[in-house]
Amino acid sequence: MLYNEACGEKLSRLGFGCMRLPLTADKAIDEAELQRMVGYAVAQGVNYFDTAYPYHGGMSEIAIGKALKRYPRDSWYLASKYPGHQIAERYDPAEVFEEQMKKCGVEYFDFYLLHNVYENSFGVYTDPKWGILDYFKRQKRLGRIRHLGFSCHARPDTLERFLDYADGAMEFCQIQMNYLDWSLQDAKAKYDLLTARNIPVWVMEPLRGGRLAALDEADEARLKALRPSESIAAWSFRWLQRLDNVKVVLSGMSTYDQMVDNVATFSGGREQSGAEAALLEQIAEGMKDALPCTRCRYCCDGCPMGLDIPMLIHAYNDVKFAQSMTVAMQFDALPEDKRPSACVACGACAAVCPQKIDIPAALAELSERLANTPSWAELCRQREAAARALKAREEKA
Repeated sequence: MLYNEACGEKLSRLGFGCMRLPLTADKAIDEAELQRMVGYAVAQGVNYFDTAYPYHGGMSEIAIGKALKRYPRDSWYLASKYPGHQIAERYDPAEVFEEQMKKCGVEYFDFYLLHNVYENSFGVYTDPKWGILDYFKRQKRLGRIRHLGFSCHARPDTLERFLDYADGAMEFCQIQMNYLDWSLQDAKAKYDLLTARNIPVWVMEPLRGGRLAALDEADEARLKALRPSESIAAWSFRWLQRLDNVKVVLSGMSTYDQMVDNVATFSGGREQSGAEAALLEQIAEGMKDALPCTRCRYCCDGCPMGLDIPMLIHAYNDVKFAQSMTVAMQFDALPEDKRPSACVACGACAAVCPQKIDIPAALAELSERLANTPSWAELCRQREAAARALKAREEKA
């Protein structure tokens, strides 16, 4: 197993993400299969396990805690997260944290994160009324949290604002990053910002929810010609292994076979060459179907509505690729008069665009797509309803 030194710890470069655990036919966590996967992971040197309060309707923490109990406490690192990103009437970090400790069956968390700092949750995490950061800093002083960090789906400017607010309290940051989102979701800008501040990076969604593990036939053939014995997923992981400040890559493995394949990728093998990385980036460009916005911002100067047009075009490109939870979250945080629906189609932006983009048409299409996409608040309500139903089934069983 390949390891990295980060936060004073020796961490396996492959982490087991517990958001997509194996399921039984009735959609409950398959605890027997999970124990088999964890057993293989531990035997092969994986020592980082990542869960969160809302995963699997609140059952992920319980399941991974039980699976890890079979191994010495000093042989694994457990991470969980505080759900300040969820829409709620009140936020009580002490209540949630105590519940998490009990569910996981631990006396401390090795790593603990503020879950999904982004535009709409920024106010929650920074509101003195809730005292969230102060509470978790205190738990760290008490030894109940060994390392404190955060996960982030925010734009780079929001990420920078939060780092300034935290004032050195964040030891690590978890971001969505892969060879597609390197440009599509500004992951490069976030990675560079964190690296410049000497904050180690944890990666989530390295396969974009599985999308990068199954490319079209022609692209897969190009990759297989160069590395016939490696899976398509391995290409994404090896691309991330080239980045020095990526310390842990989390993979949400749902099957034993995925675990075996990923462990093999993170146990050695040939490093990815510059030419191979360039090929992946070329494939990514072909997947985007993107408008060629260069963010010159000429379009913004004459916009009567004061819209951040490059940001909206960036979101358009993301939504065109696939329905994006990140985009839904970001638009929940925008005031109505700054959303694409506020465009009056005057055409001033298109008239000065060096790339000749029909910006009003793109914003109209984006507005229509967003109207048919559940808001982040609605997604939260759906998840909570599913969690309640799952818990009721578990209690009945």
